[in-house]
Amino acid sequence: MAERRDTDILFKALADPSRRKLLDLLHAHDGRTLNELCEHLEMTRQGVTQHLDVLESANLIATARRGREKLHFLNPVPLQEIYERWIAKFEKPRLKALSHLKKRMEKSDG
Repeated sequence: MAERRDTDILFKALADPSRRKLLDLLHAHDGRTLNELCEHLEMTRQGVTQHLDVLESANLIATARRGREKLHFLNPVPLQEIYERWIAKFEKPRLKALSHLKKRMEKSDG
């Protein structure tokens, strides 16, 4: 039951485009401050903080203090777990076959 709750929290965190943008920003440059993250989003500091809180509760980010600043770091482990559980099980040969079929269908439509 706890695993389901964690998965629900994780997918809820990933459902929001602003939170996905924050994850992209941290992937591009880890260890950013709140001010650095706010520069890339058109919302209040409070709004960004709320999104960061959701990401932290989903274990998608970790924080560390540097003096008075709080640094935010991407934690890719939950994403890897999603990949292993929900994506990897769809084998590459099946995906390749679907991709080839899609390309053939697009050629016949055009």
